[in-house]
Amino acid sequence: MRLAFMGSPDFAVPALRALHGAGHEIVAVYCQPPRPAGRGHAVQRCPVHVAADALGLPVRAPARLRRDTAAQAAFAALDLDAAVVAAYGLILPQAMLDAPRRGCLNIHASLLPRWRGAAPIQAAVLAGDAETGVTIMRMDAGLDTGPTLLREAVPITAETTAAALHGRLAEIGARLILSALAEAPPQVPQPETGATYAPRLSREDGRIDWTRPAEFIARQVRAFDPWPGTFTTLGGAALKVLAARPEPGEGAPGTTLDDALLVACGEGGLRLSRVQRAGRPAMDAAAFLRGHAVPAGTVLGGGGCPRPVFSPSPCGRGPGGGGDPRTDPLGAPARVRRRPVR
Repeated sequence: MRLAFMGSPDFAVPALRALHGAGHEIVAVYCQPPRPAGRGHAVQRCPVHVAADALGLPVRAPARLRRDTAAQAAFAALDLDAAVVAAYGLILPQAMLDAPRRGCLNIHASLLPRWRGAAPIQAAVLAGDAETGVTIMRMDAGLDTGPTLLREAVPITAETTAAALHGRLAEIGARLILSALAEAPPQVPQPETGATYAPRLSREDGRIDWTRPAEFIARQVRAFDPWPGTFTTLGGAALKVLAARPEPGEGAPGTTLDDALLVACGEGGLRLSRVQRAGRPAMDAAAFLRGHAVPAGTVLGGGGCPRPVFSPSPCGRGPGGGGDPRTDPLGAPARVRRRPVR
């Protein structure tokens, strides 16, 4: 089948490789343009660009599409059977959605209509959902509202992190898109009942509010691994919380209840089991406490919390990358931003 592939971050790479390995004719790979990234701000290609180069596929990296009629015409001239979209990061204008004979098929990391939008992987973990999955849908002008073709569910346990889900869902998406192209399953309109939205995440969403229940904060730690990370402050410096579990405890929210990093929350206590200070390696709580005594009664998160200083992911925000709510599991424009799920 004659295809274009449109994606940018790691989440999209398994699908690109699967399509190439299955013998599809990939006549163009669209991705985000190279950008400065990392501490040295060196210009880097996004993961899909790197993978496409390794496969010998032609790459197009336009900075925009909506107002670029030449780019839209060039896309139409490809004479595509279909376009496969996975976390691309640019909004596709209607002319491009209509150009391929079988439309633009999106690999979306949730069980639509639940968690339409920008950060469905994180939202499912944060909300305490029992399952999530991948949906293949035909894109329309709405926010992940197009008809669905295939879907597959996976369980979420009390230990599941967004990072672990990301890799698993990326592989499922690669397998499902091959089936969708081979089988041409019926297109099923999405019900509006049960539709929810996952907003774009910022670093600030990772700040711990100790007045929340310990169960919620524990889910926040798992949901925001690795992006945007979950953090508080200790002694005026940012402290990233990498792993934590709820335990019984009662006290003023944000106050340590012992000398082993049990922190009082709005309901219950949270035991911090793995942490990281800015510019330092991650370590378990015991190793951290050998170099930083934290006696009972220490207050975390107070006094003008600074922004954490941790390296960003190149070409997108952690698993999924970011930009277009219709094409990207982890990025959406500010106009659709909502409060994080509770």
